[in-house]
Formats: sequence, structure tokens, C-alpha cells
Amino acid sequence: MRGAEPESAEVDRLPGWVTLLRAPNPGPMTLDGTNTWILRAPGGGDATVIDPGPLDEGHLRRIAEHGSIGRILVTHGHHDHVEGAARLSELLGGTPVRAGSPAHCVGGEPLDPREPLDGNGLEIRVLDTPGHTSDSVSFLVECGDDRAMFTGDTILGRGTTVVARPDGDLGAYLRSLELLSAYPAVLMLPGHGPVRADTAERALFYLDHRRERLAQVTAAMAAGADTPAAVVDLVYPDLDPALRFAAEWSADAQLEYLRRQQDAP
Repeated sequence: MRGAEPESAEVDRLPGWVTLLRAPNPGPMTLDGTNTWILRAPGGGDATVIDPGPLDEGHLRRIAEHGSIGRILVTHGHHDHVEGAARLSELLGGTPVRAGSPAHCVGGEPLDPREPLDGNGLEIRVLDTPGHTSDSVSFLVECGDDRAMFTGDTILGRGTTVVARPDGDLGAYLRSLELLSAYPAVLMLPGHGPVRADTAERALFYLDHRRERLAQVTAAMAAGADTPAAVVDLVYPDLDPALRFAAEWSADAQLEYLRRQQDAP
């Protein structure tokens, strides 16, 4: 069983420089829908969009109505975050799109963790947080005394995220969670689900959950389970059938990680 959710409350009030527009794509994997974030420093100036979301014309036009937008940033290449990026750029007259992978950039260079971004009054730092996908990044944004972490799907506001091969890698994911656990009392704004008050607390909860799952999968392997389906049967006995595919993806990543650990010198 997974432990209880951490105590840090869901946050109802956003900082004044942050606006949330939720895409109309709710579902088992997207929760209430993709969170699109619009950031604008006090005093106006160009805004920054994080994760335009799916190719939904109404959603993209609502984003475009928020005044001058100088940059579009993407946390990772899954379609529910990046599919609408090129169209949003077009609606805005060519605003550059920057992502970790060149494949998802439009008129801009790939993001580089060594390069702080100028957010027109906001300081934006790119953190390399692979694992959910190979191109996953998070954004640490400072506005005056405020700090906020935009985690994409690396950490969700509710539940836990899926790490699926071949693009996902559990070892890299655990290292990314360790990195994010170094940001206590920093507001966490995820790609799906509610805002959380403490990035570090949420990251540590995720680490505890993953380690507990790995212990369960290790026991399942000792009992003879050697396929994702067999692991799911033993480790997830009360699983909603609609989510079995995601559990098998996770089990596949867990098996690969544990076998790699066993083979390590």
C-alpha cells in the first residue's frame, strides 16, 4: 500500500504573477486536465507560457488573449503538454517555443540548464529532471521574494506519475526526485492536479512511494514474477482495470531498473 499523501495543503491562491488555465482534457492520466501556466511580472511586460497543452483551439485562443507573450516553454514532449505549442506560436505571431528536445522547439533553441532565462522581470532557471521522459525539465522561477517550481509531470499535484519505457527511465527519475527534494518551502505548480505548498515534501513523498514499490516488486520477483503482467497481479491486486495498462508500464520500468541494479558490479 502507498503511504498517505503528505501534509502540505493544496494551495488555493496563486501568486499574483501566476495565472492557471486548465486545458479541457480531463482523464485518468491527465487528472483534471493539463495545467497551462501564464507568468507575468508585476508591472506588465511580456508574459511566459509554460506547457500550452493539447491542440485545442479554444484553449489556445484563451491563452493568446492574455496580452503580450514573449516565450513559450515546455516541460516535456508528451502531446498533452506540447501538441498545441506550434499553433499557439502561430496565433501569437511567431513567439518562440523552447523545450528540452529540439523536436519540440519552434523558432527557439533547446533549453539548456546552464542558461538562465530572462522572463522580463522573472528569473527562470531550467532544471534537468529526466525520468518521466528523457527530455523532462522543471522550471524554478523567482519573482522578487517569491519562488515557485513548475514540475510538469515529474511530480503531480495528486497521485503519482507514470515512468514508461523506452523513453522513461526509473533510475534517472529517482535522481530527479532527489534533486527536487532540495527545494523546501518552494511552491510546487505541477502539470496536472492541484498546487502544493512544498516541492521538497512532495518529492520526498514520491521517493518513499517509489522505494516502497521497488521493495514490493523485488519480493514479487523472488516469488517468480518475471513479467510486468505477473508483477501487477501480485503488487496491484485492487487495481482499477482501466489503469492496468499504466501499472504494467510502471512494472516494466521497475523490473528493468532492478535487473540493471542486480547486474551492476
